[in-house]
Amino acid sequence: MPRTKGSKNRPKTNTTKDYASQIAEKKEQVVNLTTEIASIQKAIEEQKNTLKEKKSALKKAEKEVASLEAKKAKADAKAAEEAN
Repeated sequence: MPRTKGSKNRPKTNTTKDYASQIAEKKEQVVNLTTEIASIQKAIEEQKNTLKEKKSALKKAEKEVASLEAKKAKADAKAAEEAN
């Protein structure tokens, strides 16, 4: 009968598991990820504040443009009336 593929004669790797070092590595990884997430959230908040400022400046500029266009139309109508 042929031998099965999962041979029992192969050398076993990592027979003694060092759980303490694995736990330390994972805790370090958790700390690193937490600090990265915090920095990303801070950057997002800064970007949101910048976006809010830019939107308010845009709204103000659009109002000024609309006001100037209205004044121009009024002046053009007055000039056309005087020309007649």
